[in-house]
Amino acid sequence: MEQYKQDFINFMVEANVLKFGDFTLKSGRKSPFFMNAGAYVTGSQLRKLGEYYARAIHDHYGLDFDVLFGPAYKGIPLSVATTMAISELYGVDIRYCSNRKEIKDHGDTGILLGSSIKDGDRVVIIEDVTTSGKSIEETFPILKAQGNIEIKGLMVSLNRMERGKGEKSALEEITELYGIPANAIVSMADVVECLYNKECGGKVVIDDTIKSAIDAYYEQYGAK
Repeated sequence: MEQYKQDFINFMVEANVLKFGDFTLKSGRKSPFFMNAGAYVTGSQLRKLGEYYARAIHDHYGLDFDVLFGPAYKGIPLSVATTMAISELYGVDIRYCSNRKEIKDHGDTGILLGSSIKDGDRVVIIEDVTTSGKSIEETFPILKAQGNIEIKGLMVSLNRMERGKGEKSALEEITELYGIPANAIVSMADVVECLYNKECGGKVVIDDTIKSAIDAYYEQYGAK
């Protein structure tokens, strides 16, 4: 595993973004882990987060694209932080764009904020985590309505590796449904490999009990 991926996993835990215990998800599933990107709240955290995304996007898609699109709401700071990181790390200027939940009819009108998207633009979508693909379902038509664009792929921070609407993972379902690559900075398999019976922030985060709960969760909900 690349060093930046190990660093990112430790960063998620230390920022209290990735937690382990007993959680009830929106889907109703009882999960032994939970990720909340809304817990990134400081300037230094957002700067580091943007750098991790930038490295992963560079690894998976290169930097030969024009716009980084972050669906509202959590995708807005992600797209801003990551375009800044791409500029700092690689010297490449990528435009950022996000959508509004409600169309604005005065001033800076329309459904988009940030850069406009035009014919010929190549776009990468950035999100925190995808469990059902609902956000892509909402934003894909918005992007396609902007003209003849190429969507190069989706990047999320964590692949939960659990079933989406069917037997495959949400990321695999997105690839099948929309014909675009979908990748994550790290997967839960990476997280377990990195943290199981190892210290993070002075304590063992995934001990035998948590590991057993994760294994049982994937027995029931793991993608096939």
